Amino acid sequence: MSTLNLTGELERLIRDIVLSCPELNHVLPDRLLICVSSGRPSAGGSLAKIHPLRFAGGEKSMTTRRGRRRVVCTMPTIMHLGEEVLYVIYFLVPRFLELSPREKLITIFHELYHISPDFDGDIRRFPGRNYAHGSSTKSYNLYMGQLVDAYLAGAAEERVALGFLEGNLASLRERHRTIVARRLPAPRLSISPA
Repeated sequence: MSTLNLTGELERLIRDIVLSCPELNHVLPDRLLICVSSGRPSAGGSLAKIHPLRFAGGEKSMTTRRGRRRVVCTMPTIMHLGEEVLYVIYFLVPRFLELSPREKLITIFHELYHISPDFDGDIRRFPGRNYAHGSSTKSYNLYMGQLVDAYLAGAAEERVALGFLEGNLASLRERHRTIVARRLPAPRLSISPA
């Protein structure tokens, strides 16, 4: 029985996805930090989340109002392997691991597609009030399913190993002596008077 490095496997898969999927070629994997976070095992709720480390337009700071005061909000600087990270993506375990392999891939694509086409630390912004998912989260996820199907159909013999997507947390624990993953507290804004 071996050790499963869950974040390592996710990083390797994400590298393959961004090389294979034209809609995600703008993503630079070395500037992403992949982590896991604890999530309740119950059905429903978030499966993953992305923390962009820049505001709209790639700005590191922005001035806003908090009640009657004007404050400056500044994103934290996170370094990893000598690179400044622009996005932190968390996969919530065990809930993420309870999904089917295809649903896991849709979740990964969902988070990657949130990354701005400019790869400037901001999220992809759609017109309208629901700027994160566009007019419909359901349509957004249907499109992610199409991207996953295209990914799986392409050059399958060259695909990275997807075996770690098979099964849930219990079955992974049966196959591996140990499961390790990177954890990081959620990035926090620095707030100071304007």
